[in-house]
Amino acid sequence: MPKRLLKRYLPDHGKLREHPHLQRFGTRLHDVNLWHLNRRSVAGGVAVGLFWAFIPMPFQMIPAAACAVALRTNLPIAVVLVWITNPLTMPPIMYATYRFGAWLLKLPPREVDFTLSLENLLNNMQGVWKPLLVGSLATSILAAAIGFVLVRLAWRIYVVRQRRARAARHGS
Repeated sequence: MPKRLLKRYLPDHGKLREHPHLQRFGTRLHDVNLWHLNRRSVAGGVAVGLFWAFIPMPFQMIPAAACAVALRTNLPIAVVLVWITNPLTMPPIMYATYRFGAWLLKLPPREVDFTLSLENLLNNMQGVWKPLLVGSLATSILAAAIGFVLVRLAWRIYVVRQRRARAARHGS
């Protein structure tokens, strides 16, 4: 993968280490794998970020960061990817994961309003929590696995092409 492109958009790891919410991880933040852009670290960060992105809970960045630190994957990528679900995308994603969960559980889907208000969530959760939870977990696992495989595959293709281009330039 083009490291320069990723480095341009990722925050500086020195500044992140000093962030007050990340201080609780202590010296673990000095692990090179949390900041290094290699195939294993980036693919793991993508998997962690995509997994937590589809779990319907507030403050998804905290468990994503904790998992990235524990699994020694790229921390900034994991934290950034949870923002796939944001206040704009959360209602349609929750609805889709609910429908997916209802399909997995072979339950008839109900009409549910997933707009982000506390009243709607409390009124609707009684009858939809099981399909929502099952659908969210299944979507999280699928997205993480697909993201991991695609990043590894894309990275490998990029490296092979670079090697072939270099060999062609040098005439070997």
